[in-house]
Amino acid sequence: MAENTIKKIATRESYGNALKELAEEFPNLVVLDADLAAATKTGIFKKAYPDRHIDCGIAESNMMGVAAGLSLVGKIPFVSSFAMFAAGRAFEQVRNSIGYPHLNVKIGATHAGITVGEDGATHQCNEDIALMRTIPGMVVMCPADDVEAKAAVRAALEHEGPVYIRFGRAAVPVINDRPDYRFEIGKGSVVREGSDVTIIATGICVDSALGAAKLLEADGISAEVVSICTIKPLDEEIVINSAKKTGKVVTVEEHSVIGGLGSAVCDALSANYPAKVRKLGMQDVFGESGSAAALVQKYGLDAEGVYKSVKEFL
Repeated sequence: MAENTIKKIATRESYGNALKELAEEFPNLVVLDADLAAATKTGIFKKAYPDRHIDCGIAESNMMGVAAGLSLVGKIPFVSSFAMFAAGRAFEQVRNSIGYPHLNVKIGATHAGITVGEDGATHQCNEDIALMRTIPGMVVMCPADDVEAKAAVRAALEHEGPVYIRFGRAAVPVINDRPDYRFEIGKGSVVREGSDVTIIATGICVDSALGAAKLLEADGISAEVVSICTIKPLDEEIVINSAKKTGKVVTVEEHSVIGGLGSAVCDALSANYPAKVRKLGMQDVFGESGSAAALVQKYGLDAEGVYKSVKEFL
């Protein structure tokens, strides 16, 4: 398929569409937003179900408390804001009001990572996965595309307990539109078989990993690509099996290399099958203002950047 004919959709758009599509099936679903419905795309749900959408204003911490209360009277609240506010500003309330009592609240965090672009370092949350992973019992997901994002929303609604899902601002290629695609919380998938090196990626970086694998193939290097949507609980089996097969692992994420996918993979491997790992992501730095594409390229998270890092590693 030619590059310019690849379908691209922002996962925040998928999130808004999924909420609307699932509303009838889940009559207890209510959506809360913090004055950002147009940006988080919960406005799509609001337009169709105005009586089931609550705008809590610019008060994210309070919104988490409202969601906790709604969950206690049988509602399934999906709370939304930018990742910087949902995971960052409201961390204490997510931990104490949702995580500690293990309530059935879902958090849809949009505008995560450096692909927020021109909004700059203050809004480019590269720490949210690390923060949410530390909360006991919290499921943490980071979908790669439109198909996976919609599947993750459904899975979150069917799951009993707190869930955090990370969505992006920028339009990304649809890579999972195949008839055999299946989604399950806590399960990864081998999207490309290989024997020389394993590339484990999450979110938008799955597409970059697949692109890098093609470039490596031209150099005679066989790269296995593992797509991980659920970072917690991690599919340790798929990680360990692939590492046993290739002996070398590279992780790729649009997030800090501290506390995210790379850390989760290293935890699993060090305990079960020690292997050489290189973590690609934000290397203990803040983001900066610039276009999404330029930033992804600068920080080596595009296909070319991943390819170069893997080559160097090998």
